[in-house]
Amino acid sequence: QVQLVESGGGLVQPGGSLRLSCAASGIIFSAYAMDWYRQAPGKQRELVATITTGGSTNYADSVKGRFTISRDNTKNTVYLQMTNLKPEDTAVYYCRASPYTGITYWGKGTPVTVSS
Repeated sequence: QVQLVESGGGLVQPGGSLRLSCAASGIIFSAYAMDWYRQAPGKQRELVATITTGGSTNYADSVKGRFTISRDNTKNTVYLQMTNLKPEDTAVYYCRASPYTGITYWGKGTPVTVSS
């Protein structure tokens, strides 16, 4: 059974930092590209960051320079380090596992609220 479990969300003040984690099980983690998505209330889910199997990364323009995606294949975990958080970063954050071909998997999300 495949599971992706996000953690690390919470309430943070503007300018603060959080680190999200997504622990995967039931898949050959190193064979999957990993993504972080987010969905704010009333908005569509959007791609935030991607890390390939080879470690290449890509970011949405809105988070470049503030967010860093990384992965630890020994722990089957992908991380999203978020700094200089803004109220517009408030959303539920989801991780997704995508193989080169085949089924993609989603976690259930972790909420992030940026507010003073």
